[in-house]
Amino acid sequence: MPTTGTVVLTFTMSLGPVVMTLNRADAPCAVHSMESLAAQNFFTDTSCHRLTTEGIFVLQCGDPSGTGDGGPGFVFAPELGAAKALCQGGDDQSCVYPRATVAMAAPEKSGSQFFIVYQDSKMAPNYPVLGTIDTKGLTIVRGIASRGVAPSASPSPAAPATIQQVVAG
Repeated sequence: MPTTGTVVLTFTMSLGPVVMTLNRADAPCAVHSMESLAAQNFFTDTSCHRLTTEGIFVLQCGDPSGTGDGGPGFVFAPELGAAKALCQGGDDQSCVYPRATVAMAAPEKSGSQFFIVYQDSKMAPNYPVLGTIDTKGLTIVRGIASRGVAPSASPSPAAPATIQQVVAG
């Protein structure tokens, strides 16, 4: 699998397009997984199932079941080099995932679940960094987050957060 270059994926969401630029050098397995699953329409018509609005600020997507427990049926070893680079002084407690970062969810969900950081978030470097989203996409994700969490379906976002399709390039 390629370990250099970038992959651009446009996630057409219910509120508009979110363009991701994923870096193969930082997480070749994860980027390959995202690219392959997108080509198979794996993400089409799925909802982003988790929104956090305190402590860390992420919108999590990539689970076709919408429960946080689903995935493609495979996982791979976490690629944490770029995540560890977010830490200052080698201290895992001082890591900040900057806004607009795209990262894989917890290692046991590394097959397809990813999150988008919409506000700088301090967290341990346990989540492989895939790349970033564009400014317009960040505005869309912040718009989803600004509506908060659905009271009846916590931690789901209150605003529509559906991935309608994903296109490479």
